[in-house]
Amino acid sequence: MRRPSTLPGRRAGLVVGAVGSVVGALVVGSAAPSVAHDGHDGQPDRTLTPRTQFVMAPDGSSGATVGGEAIPNIDSVKKTIYAYYGDPGTGIANKTSSPYISELGRITSRLDDDLAHAYAKSVRAGHKPAIVLDADDTTLWTYDMEVADMKFVFNPTRQDYWVQNRLFPATPSMVSFVNKAEAMGFTIFGLTGRNNGQKAATLQNLADVGYRGFTADRYFTKWRSSDPIPDYMAGKCVNMAACTTVEYKANTRRHIEQDLGYDIVLNLGDQWSDLQGGSADRWVKLPNPTYYLPSPDLAGMNEPKLAPRTHFTMKPDGSSGLTQSGEGIPNIDSVKKTIYTYYGDPGTGIANKTSSPYISELAAIQARQKQRLVASCRQGAARGTKPAVVLDADDTTLWTYDMEVADMKFVFNPTRQDYWVQNKLFPATPGMPSLVAAASDAGCAIVGLTGRNTGQKDATLANLHEQGYPQFTSELYFTKWKSGEQPPSYMQGKCVAYPTCTTIEYKSATRAHVEDDLGYDVVANFGDQWSDLKGGHADHVVKLPNPTYYLP
Repeated sequence: MRRPSTLPGRRAGLVVGAVGSVVGALVVGSAAPSVAHDGHDGQPDRTLTPRTQFVMAPDGSSGATVGGEAIPNIDSVKKTIYAYYGDPGTGIANKTSSPYISELGRITSRLDDDLAHAYAKSVRAGHKPAIVLDADDTTLWTYDMEVADMKFVFNPTRQDYWVQNRLFPATPSMVSFVNKAEAMGFTIFGLTGRNNGQKAATLQNLADVGYRGFTADRYFTKWRSSDPIPDYMAGKCVNMAACTTVEYKANTRRHIEQDLGYDIVLNLGDQWSDLQGGSADRWVKLPNPTYYLPSPDLAGMNEPKLAPRTHFTMKPDGSSGLTQSGEGIPNIDSVKKTIYTYYGDPGTGIANKTSSPYISELAAIQARQKQRLVASCRQGAARGTKPAVVLDADDTTLWTYDMEVADMKFVFNPTRQDYWVQNKLFPATPGMPSLVAAASDAGCAIVGLTGRNTGQKDATLANLHEQGYPQFTSELYFTKWKSGEQPPSYMQGKCVAYPTCTTIEYKSATRAHVEDDLGYDVVANFGDQWSDLKGGHADHVVKLPNPTYYLP
């Protein structure tokens, strides 16, 4: 399904049955009465809603084993992150009040209570107490760069611009915490994956936002390919030309303790790879669902506690970002990797067109649905009830993955979408031409119902015909009117804010038109968004998987 003008998000999976029963992996429900919204007698059909519980391995591997509906929808993940950071959707975090700020305040408050005791204990043992802190999202806050500037797609050129121009604010609550520790007598060390060419700007940025205690000799940045490797790192990496984050950070902490003579009382970072590898009395993980920097354990070490969470509760509208901790929000990079795995994408943004968990799941859905669909079409044709099947366009009959990921990087762009539409660049959704042909051969009329606009109708029909769907006709293909155009007469009185109509209002009223005005019996309605299916006027609904966007 395609978005008219709103942003998407969403999750996939499958269920089969009558009136919202769940059997296996496909969603199917029976007919609802002639209401323009969700369900029976005007009551919401709560069976036609996204999943809220997820189990997700951080490395993306679960995309090979879970159904599409069990993958956190990336648009819902974004909305959850926005809510957590108090971002109204602009990509700019609220700098005074948000769940993120509150959580960091609680973390630093608990640490404040322990500082004096930890300092005294270290001194009594004859040590020089120290604290080690990462830079990005531990002492400096990158949210506005990551989201407003980069749209969750890391760009090293833009990152260097932000670094060199010292544009980062302090991570909430951290300035007072670090300065209190420094005043107490702790030696403050910085340890970051930023490179040597960014060291001076980073130190100045830290000073600009109020940190005391960071000095050039106690601030460790990573060497570039043209820089000499520090002596203390010699032989400490499996591949010295490309040390992992854990190798670099763990061995630098070891250098601070063993060579420089300090006791690292506390190590703070926002990535698990900031904390792995030991050489600290205590570690604290700060929340950060906006990116994930994995790195394997050091050889011979196993630290199962230093690993991301795998179980999540996430509402599709993002509101759980107001109540979940940062670690309870699916990390967006892990979600991307899970989606890549599900679609057989090696990381290029291009889906595997022959074999993937997505293709296998669609094949299983189609196998379960075809017999039932063909029987319904034959029975309706024999009885003269004019049976019809309604199908959405994007990711129901035409497959948008390569556009959404390779071209748009999960950030919807209506100009690029129109380019793909007008140039008929979409392949068929795997297996769907065969299903549509079977329904047509069994006597069903084939009806298209999409959120694409009237200016895209001809190109969409041509794309469908080229991809093996000759059954779609202009007369029974419904596209949404553009701004300034008059909605079809059958839509009058069907929308709360007419002539602006929600997806559910438009699609349910159009299905009502197909049945009540055109005389068809919609025996099945196929869509990849829950909003394709809500509102009744179909004997049976089938949800196809799609975690790449969400259209509520």
